[in-house]
Amino acid sequence: MPNRNSRYSKYKMTQTEFQHTVLSLSDKVYSMVRRMIGNTENAEDAVQEIMIKLWDRRKKLSQHPNIPGFVLLTTRNYCLDLLKKKHPDFDSSEHQLKLLVSQNSQNNMEWKELNNIILELLKELPSQQYEVMMMRDIDGLDYTEIAEATNLKVEHIRVLLSRARKQVGAKLKNIYSYE
Repeated sequence: MPNRNSRYSKYKMTQTEFQHTVLSLSDKVYSMVRRMIGNTENAEDAVQEIMIKLWDRRKKLSQHPNIPGFVLLTTRNYCLDLLKKKHPDFDSSEHQLKLLVSQNSQNNMEWKELNNIILELLKELPSQQYEVMMMRDIDGLDYTEIAEATNLKVEHIRVLLSRARKQVGAKLKNIYSYE
């Protein structure tokens, strides 16, 4: 005869299980939120809100077949909702790239010029290519994580990323061609 407690624990995530399966993803969640929102303080608050929502849904979460995918999808949707509500004045990817520039070299004018050109080129990409390129190259997510967050197939993500990189590369080559 099955033990009721073991059956119940199968459907309700414990605090330890939550820490191992959800909180262990907090670095990825934070980098994704910071890039999408563009503000470190707001990103920290957003991560806390996301984790609280996930904790409140832990019973349902424990039954999900792909918990990391669900966490990333929840994060992406939360950020998109937040951005729709706040109508930000800045492009979060632009803010992220400015942070990268300031961390790498404050006085390097060539890097700043290249950064501005790349920002303009990224804005010209179709939305899916833009999003996939940002998740892969800025957030450092792997293909399966991007697939889980966007509900796209890995093969499609590879195609989108390849096309985005080729488009940006070709335009950079044209800009820097001195012939």
